[in-house]
Amino acid sequence: MPWHNEEAANSSLKSLLPSLPSAQMLLPSFCYTQQIETASMTSIAQRFLSTAAPYLPTTYNALATRYDNMPFRRAGRSGLLLPSIALGLWQNFGDADPIANSRSVLRRSFDLGITHFDLANNYGPPQGAAERTFGLIFNADFRSYRDEMVISTKAGYDMWPGPYGEWGSRKYLIASLDQSLIRMGLDYVDVFYSHRPDPETPLEETMGALDHIVRSGKALYVGISNYSPEQTRESSRILRALGTPCLLHQPRYNMFDRHVEGGLLEVLKEEGIGCIVFSPLAQGLLTERYLGGIPTDSRAGKAGRFLKPENVNEEALGRARQLAALAQRRGQTLAQLAVTWILRQPQITSVLIGASRATQIEELHAGLSYPQLTASELEEIENCLK
Repeated sequence: MPWHNEEAANSSLKSLLPSLPSAQMLLPSFCYTQQIETASMTSIAQRFLSTAAPYLPTTYNALATRYDNMPFRRAGRSGLLLPSIALGLWQNFGDADPIANSRSVLRRSFDLGITHFDLANNYGPPQGAAERTFGLIFNADFRSYRDEMVISTKAGYDMWPGPYGEWGSRKYLIASLDQSLIRMGLDYVDVFYSHRPDPETPLEETMGALDHIVRSGKALYVGISNYSPEQTRESSRILRALGTPCLLHQPRYNMFDRHVEGGLLEVLKEEGIGCIVFSPLAQGLLTERYLGGIPTDSRAGKAGRFLKPENVNEEALGRARQLAALAQRRGQTLAQLAVTWILRQPQITSVLIGASRATQIEELHAGLSYPQLTASELEEIENCLK
């Protein structure tokens, strides 16, 4: 049943937040004047609400064995340990994605020892949708497990109209985190990132905002994403002087994109910063998904924004087929091999994986139990990637 006005929207949202202590105070903040928030309310109503189920009931109890088979790795020189694989909500948690599937992915992840969940203000689509979806499921299933979870979000890309809705100003970063906390129903996040460097804003202002956010209690740690080695070193220097060390850097890294090996990993080692990488499967190219062509229901088949049909070319597929043959000899899938290869780097703290199905989580989790790559296997991989 769609909502037709803000009063009705607030009334329905009250039922979504039965256990939040400050629900009455938070409700007005859901009705942002920005189009992206107003437009998405109807989607929330259609996806989650019915007269029979005004909010998400829960029967979830996490498995007692959830920590038995998950290796944890230290984030730089900090005291924080992260699981070797973490769940990123970049895709599959938008308004068009079924809540039941999103919920099953989150539950299965946590049951397998994945304690880290990574979001950003603009994940969806539309912007903010992934945080809202996560918040609804968190409130129903995971609130009692909050202290076992590491939840992160980011700000930096386009989020709302006008000059204060993107990049790295103090105004934008602080306002964005305030909105993210409301969407997720959280008092704080564990890690807050500057999602990209701002060429127009001094690093001192951006890093000063991150320091302020930690001191205000809205985040426990801070990180940066998509920063160059030089920007990373300077950001680390500023944050250390302020007394809020940089915890993590989040770059893209996979067999087909190795730019972090050109100086960034060395800077992270010197600065004591952990590294959590995204896009480990190269948007699906490092899976068996495309080895026989482009499926119509795939990202490339749908001509998505990040993986286009022209990216699935014979050169990339030829390499993927060779790597798949090596993976098969090891008893692994290509996706499992891709993650094993990334984790060979001691500077890598965790690998962010995305999943549209719980079985994909199970596959990559199972891949963590395989032996490390031998010297001859690493050499073979290098030959495949030439």
